[in-house]
Amino acid sequence: MKQTRFIDSVTLHLFAGHGGAGASSFRREKFAALGGPDGGDGGNGGNVVFITDPNIGTLIELRYQKYLRAEKGQNGGTKKCFGRRGKDIEVRVPVGTIVRDAQSLDVIADLNEPHLRHILAKGGQGGRGNVHFKTAVRQAPSYAQPGKPGEEKMVSLELKLLADIGIIGFPSVGKSTLISVISNAKPKIADYPFTTLIPNLGIVRFSSEKWGESFVVADIPGLIAGASEGLGLGFQFLRHVERCRALLHVIEITPNWEGMSDDGRDPIKDFEAINTELRLFSPDLVKRPQIVALGKMDLPFVREKEPALRAYFEKKGFTFLSFSAAIRKDLTPLIHAINHLYKTTPLPDPAKFTMPEAIMPEAIMPEAIMPETNSEVEVSSFEQDQ
Repeated sequence: MKQTRFIDSVTLHLFAGHGGAGASSFRREKFAALGGPDGGDGGNGGNVVFITDPNIGTLIELRYQKYLRAEKGQNGGTKKCFGRRGKDIEVRVPVGTIVRDAQSLDVIADLNEPHLRHILAKGGQGGRGNVHFKTAVRQAPSYAQPGKPGEEKMVSLELKLLADIGIIGFPSVGKSTLISVISNAKPKIADYPFTTLIPNLGIVRFSSEKWGESFVVADIPGLIAGASEGLGLGFQFLRHVERCRALLHVIEITPNWEGMSDDGRDPIKDFEAINTELRLFSPDLVKRPQIVALGKMDLPFVREKEPALRAYFEKKGFTFLSFSAAIRKDLTPLIHAINHLYKTTPLPDPAKFTMPEAIMPEAIMPEAIMPETNSEVEVSSFEQDQ
C-alpha cells in the first residue's frame, strides 16, 4: 500500500498561459493582385484548473511544485489560420481544499464537493490578426493585436478534513481505539500521549431496519490546554474541527497511581480545558453541539465514578453516554446518538472559518512530526447489534 506524508497546506505560484499574437500578413498569390490582409488570430492561453478528486487525501503531490504554468496560445498564421489554444493545466486536489490569496488570505474558492472544476487562473485572450482591421478606407492594415497576458496568482491551499463528526479529547483518552472499532480505520494506538500525529478519517456505516446509515468521523489529535497558543499538536489541527457539524467529546477517568504523568487527572477539568481552547481558537466553534462520551467502561474504577459524571454533564444539558471500545460494549447507542446529532445539525458556515495561522507547509507541519502514513481515507463498517 502506498505510504505518503500528510500535508495540509502548500503555497503555489500560478501562471495562466499568455494569448498568442495575431498575425499581420497579406495574400501572396500569382493571380490575386490585390490579395489583401489574411493574418489569423492567436489562440487563447491555457487556464490553471483545480479539480477535486475524492481519491486524494493530502496535498503532498503539490508540496514541491512551487510554480504551475499553463501553455500559452499559439500565434496566428497566414491565410487566416488561427493559432491553437494553449492546453490547460489540471491540478487535482483533495475534497475540502480551501484556496486563499497568499497575500490578503481572502478565500478564492472553497472546493468542498467531489469532481468540482474551478479555474484559478484564466488564460490570456489571443490577439486578432490584421484581417479584422481592414476597412473601406484602410485596405491594407499592417497592424495585428498582441496576445493578452494570462493571470498570475500566488495562492495558499489549505486542506480541511470533511468530517461530519469530530472526535476530540485529551491525548490517550481512547479516540483512536474508538474509531478503530466503529470503522476499518487503522490508526496507531499506543499507551503514550501524542500517538496520533495526523487526523484519522473514517466512514461509519451501520445497518437499520429500512436502509443503511453512514456518516464520516475524524479523530482530531493533540488537543491539550494551550493548544490554541501552539502547545501540543492541536494548533495545526484545530482548524480541521471547524468543518465538523458536531463534536464527540471523549473523556476518561485516570487512576491515582504514583509515577504517572497524568496522575489523577480530572475529566471535568479536561472537558473544560478543551472547550476553552475551542473558544480561544474560534468563538463559533465552541457553540457546536457536543456529545460527551466516557470511555474505558471495562475498568472498575471508571464504572464506579460514571454515575457522578453522568449527573454533572446531563445537568449542564449535554447528552452523556458511556462505552468500552476495548470490549465493544454499548457502541450501538453511541452510534445512534452520533447519527441523530449528525442528521439534526446543519452544516457550519464557511464564512466563520478562521484564517490559517501560516501559509507555508513547513510552519504548519514541521518535518519532526511528519511520520510516514497511509493517506487514503479508510472506509469503515459498523454493524448494528440485532
